[in-house]
Amino acid sequence: MIAYPNVKLNLGLHVLRRRPDGYHDLDTLFVPYTGLHDTLEIITGDDYSRTSAHLQETYSGAQRAQGISPDGKLMITLARKEGVDWDPLKDLTARAYGLLAEQYKLPPMKIFLEKTSPVGAGLGGGSADAAFALRMIAELAGLEISDAELAAFAARLGSDCAFFVYNRPMLGSGRGEILEPFDIDLSGYRVEVTVPEDIAVSTADAYRGIIPQEREKPLHEILSRPVEEWKGLLVNDFETTVFAKYPRLAEIKQSLYDAGAVYAAMSGSGSALFAIYRK
Repeated sequence: MIAYPNVKLNLGLHVLRRRPDGYHDLDTLFVPYTGLHDTLEIITGDDYSRTSAHLQETYSGAQRAQGISPDGKLMITLARKEGVDWDPLKDLTARAYGLLAEQYKLPPMKIFLEKTSPVGAGLGGGSADAAFALRMIAELAGLEISDAELAAFAARLGSDCAFFVYNRPMLGSGRGEILEPFDIDLSGYRVEVTVPEDIAVSTADAYRGIIPQEREKPLHEILSRPVEEWKGLLVNDFETTVFAKYPRLAEIKQSLYDAGAVYAAMSGSGSALFAIYRK
């Protein structure tokens, strides 16, 4: 079974308050963006893999990493041109298998993941991999799990993982795991994403210096206005701290406006930026 986990963009991202559990309450609109994606294949047992040979031929040894769970029931292979600098068994797709295995009897599986979406750019690529993996594992195991149940599992893996279970525009609140469908029409626009190659932003750094604040206007009210009116109203609170540390990101954002964007912003905690242009 093969899927192509896409990334997400945040239209507005407000940090409202710090919670007793150490997290923050957020207000954002998650929107899927299919222009960037990974390739994820999961098979059971010794089934034939279409992806395995491709990874072997395309990626050198330093660009691949493989892990086998202690019980031998899961094998995972990761490949990335920039190299894989994390433990495959700690990858969110492997954790998705382990999470379901805590509650259900799963057959042995093999995961093959080709990472082509940016890592650590605020686009949620790893979260997408996790959510897609949950659905694929459940289907391969013959589990009858509703989207709501899958989303509950996904929320345990990451704050924005649950969004990718639905993979359509959703208002996110709480840590980002409380979701509500939201209709937004961008059919008259094109969206372009820019990912600076030499800037990586840690979420911890992005939160450092953030001052949570309530908003006078709810996010959904701003989003209901024409896109041309979003500039100055639809804000990503992380831009304040991230742009202060990486001024080049502010310069890139301005260049997007100079190129004719009607709206531009950073996605998530950065460093990716996106621009919306009229077609």
